[in-house]
Amino acid sequence: MPKRRETIRKQVDTYSVSLITALNEFIEEAQQKLPEEKSKIVVIADNLDRIIPLEKGNDRTSHEEIFIDYSSQLTALNCHVVYTVPISLAYSSQATELRNRYATPQVLPMIMVKNRHNQPYSQGLDKLKEVIEKRIHLVDPTIDIDTQIFDSQDTRIELCAMTGGHVRELMLLMQSVMRYIDDFPITTKIVRRAVSDARDSTYRNAVSSEEWPKLAEVYLSKTIPNDEDYRSLLFRRCVLEYRESNAEDNPVRWYDVHPLIEGTSEFKSALRELTNSEHSAVSGQP
Repeated sequence: MPKRRETIRKQVDTYSVSLITALNEFIEEAQQKLPEEKSKIVVIADNLDRIIPLEKGNDRTSHEEIFIDYSSQLTALNCHVVYTVPISLAYSSQATELRNRYATPQVLPMIMVKNRHNQPYSQGLDKLKEVIEKRIHLVDPTIDIDTQIFDSQDTRIELCAMTGGHVRELMLLMQSVMRYIDDFPITTKIVRRAVSDARDSTYRNAVSSEEWPKLAEVYLSKTIPNDEDYRSLLFRRCVLEYRESNAEDNPVRWYDVHPLIEGTSEFKSALRELTNSEHSAVSGQP
């Protein structure tokens, strides 16, 4: 597979100029055929944020290679283009290069499902509930979500809360739930089974043994140091970013552990150890 990727990369490099020329000709032709009230084309290159970073040597990864080294090609299209870059790159030492070559990266935070005091945030939960509702009502607008699809509103809220406000996670959990049911409504038991499956099959495996204490620190402080270890946790969605407004109405950035990780025994153990050590330091116990 690596050799195949290298072969494809060399072919793209060889024909990149002619490829860009052909794309720009296509864009120009498409813009001429736009309705009168429309004047410009916008291209969204989605899912690039999911590209797994591969080490390329000299402390560089495939993320730098794609978005920095190939920036002249990526910015050569004669239309507005939106690239979804990995969040770990946006917060890395290459952030200034990204800004120089494109523009200041716009980070899309998670929808808040709880505040930084770990209390449920109803406005955010309502938005996630609305996502489910709109999807279902595309099929049948007469369906009552909390009686015909879920057995109660609390069941739907529990599902939404376990996503951490990540819409993609919401869709994945709903897909998992659908695999477990024979008929509607969806019960709390089924939701918890889907949550347990995602926790054990994905998120527990995504965390190495030395990272559990770091996650416990994030949970307590709601902050992260800007270093590679924590950027990697962000990329893997083990840590999620949120934003809210302060008293001056300025956005404030904060972080939390993914709710699916909070339920693991490893995280609970790391949190208990950290809490006990902080208590000992404060109380002066040996």
